[in-house]
Amino acid sequence: MRYENQELYIGLMSGTSLDGVDGVLVCLPASPAAPIALLASAYVPFDETFRADALSLQQPGNNEIHLEALLANRLAAVYAECVSVLLAQSGPVTVSAIGAHGQTIRHRPELGYTRQTNNPALLAELTGISVVADFRSRDVAAGGQGAPLVPAFHRAIFGAAGETRVVANIGGISNISVLAADGSTHGFDTGPGNVLMDFWMQRQQGAAYDRGGAWATQGRVSEALLDRLMQEPYLALPAPKSTGRDLFHADWLLSHLRSFPDLAAVDVQASLCAYTARTLAQAITVDGKDVSAVYVCGGGAYNAQLMSLLRSELQATQKQITIESTASLGIAPEQVEALAFAWLAQQFCLRQPGNLAAVTGARGPRILGALYPA
Repeated sequence: MRYENQELYIGLMSGTSLDGVDGVLVCLPASPAAPIALLASAYVPFDETFRADALSLQQPGNNEIHLEALLANRLAAVYAECVSVLLAQSGPVTVSAIGAHGQTIRHRPELGYTRQTNNPALLAELTGISVVADFRSRDVAAGGQGAPLVPAFHRAIFGAAGETRVVANIGGISNISVLAADGSTHGFDTGPGNVLMDFWMQRQQGAAYDRGGAWATQGRVSEALLDRLMQEPYLALPAPKSTGRDLFHADWLLSHLRSFPDLAAVDVQASLCAYTARTLAQAITVDGKDVSAVYVCGGGAYNAQLMSLLRSELQATQKQITIESTASLGIAPEQVEALAFAWLAQQFCLRQPGNLAAVTGARGPRILGALYPA
């Protein structure tokens, strides 16, 4: 099946939450003004062994090169499974390319590198479709952070003339895109999203995540702990900036919790939920002038307690601000990042820049990615 004046792309995203792969099959128009048509979406979860092995590569260890290569092969197989599910929904189609983000295992732009494990050559073999991968490295090579990359996509899809909007992505790490009324765009990683809450939930309750924030609602926020966490130097750094599990990891949290030995586990969860909300709200309030609406995407959009706390934090200073998920704009929260990497694959194929230097701090616009032909 062919689509007139449109191209079909697949976007695959597996983020720092390490829950699984989100995939989309989309029609991307030749004209930027035309709408995107979502043809299929899929989610393939990671098993616990994959998740544990990926987490182990976040820290130095023995035989890292061998273990990373094996994980890359396993990830390519999960990606291929997701592609198969998407194509089963759509029927016979011609796909121009797959945009495959890979799984971030290290992010150290201050040292000149970011590493997303992946085997795009194997993915091209398994699917018979060209693959565009390694989107972040070129921006880092040009002096940028390599993240966040989604603001360019957010501007293209969610921007509105004469209105300042913020798109807040709450995955493992949170980031914002400020889509200013004058057409300018900026953004950065604001701090933890779900990563600390997920770790604490798994440690204390044996569950992968706190569904809807239900456990957090049973606790009381410790203002003393929250104040301590808010002293993290990263939060005060000027943009451009980006972060990840290299900073916000288990040992970081446990080192802070040693000063609160009597704090109930459920109160820690409540405080971590409040921490994500406050760091996001602080970033939006400081960096987003005259914001009329905040649209939330990522898994955090389904955490009712987190959304309630974010709403309270923002409306305390900006009474008229609207806080909703991107579903109100026609795109489900869990599909936004996968869509972004389909769009970035198209940008590569069109030989158009995919980064925004004002966001990442790169020396200028760059074509992002590397091609592995079918």
